[in-house]
Amino acid sequence: MALTYPLIFLSTRAAVEKNKDKKSLKQAVLEVLKNEGIAGLYSGLSSSLLGIAVTNFVYYGFYEKSKSVVLRSRPGKGLGTLESILVGMIAGSATSIISNPIWVIQTTQAVRTMEPNPPTSSEAATSDSSVTPQKPRKLGFIESINHILENGGVAAFWRGIGPALALVVNPVIQYTVFEQLKNRLLARRTTRLRAAGSGSAAILTSLDLFFLGSLSKLVATGSTYPYIVIKSRMQAGHAMAKEYKSALGGILKVAREEGIHGLYRGIESKLLQSVLTAAILFVSQQRIYELTKTTLSNVPKVAKHA
Repeated sequence: MALTYPLIFLSTRAAVEKNKDKKSLKQAVLEVLKNEGIAGLYSGLSSSLLGIAVTNFVYYGFYEKSKSVVLRSRPGKGLGTLESILVGMIAGSATSIISNPIWVIQTTQAVRTMEPNPPTSSEAATSDSSVTPQKPRKLGFIESINHILENGGVAAFWRGIGPALALVVNPVIQYTVFEQLKNRLLARRTTRLRAAGSGSAAILTSLDLFFLGSLSKLVATGSTYPYIVIKSRMQAGHAMAKEYKSALGGILKVAREEGIHGLYRGIESKLLQSVLTAAILFVSQQRIYELTKTTLSNVPKVAKHA
């Protein structure tokens, strides 16, 4: 998250913008650097780090609990494909509901200095009408919470929950594609090894995991991106967020007024970020698991030797 956050920041801003002029990734970066400096690319980073920690904690917690309930209902059997999808969607839905306030804060911080994001009521009260309006200043985490409460109340922390729940299918698509690709690759390599008369088992390298993780995330993000655009607009707190009453209604409205291109604003930076994040995640997860397993398997031996 820390390494790829500027790409998240840029995709969020692009998704919220409604102007017809499409900016390239390079143009967007140069514009932010000119107006806000390099720190501008990291607006909302602290909220994202908190958000990703809470998201993973809640997701895996609910996943394991739901999994154990399903397994108890059918002793002696593992999770089938449908059960795995069901458990994943339960965990994803719980995660979206619980973590949504954090992502509302992050999105608000990321788009804070964009027009037409209004100033807080306190800023408006002290502003001089004769002075040319300036872009709103950046807000910290606590200030963002107060700003959201001032302008929308507690309910504002659950803006965009509709498309967020729809995006629960994203990890389902990702992990399904990943497992299918992994199984096919292992089957192909096993066939080749057997044809060559080798009895060794086929294995996946870190490079294999990198590409499989990247490709699976590419498919998942590409197929669900319109919901990401609507979620970003609803969470941003701009006046236009009130235009979208539902996820599907928002998608139809954007398609009608801005064309298909409007549903994929910022997808370049989002895909790049998603692919890099997924690749790092899959490789790191696998290697950390193997290291942990090896370490734990050696503990009894060390204790016995001692």
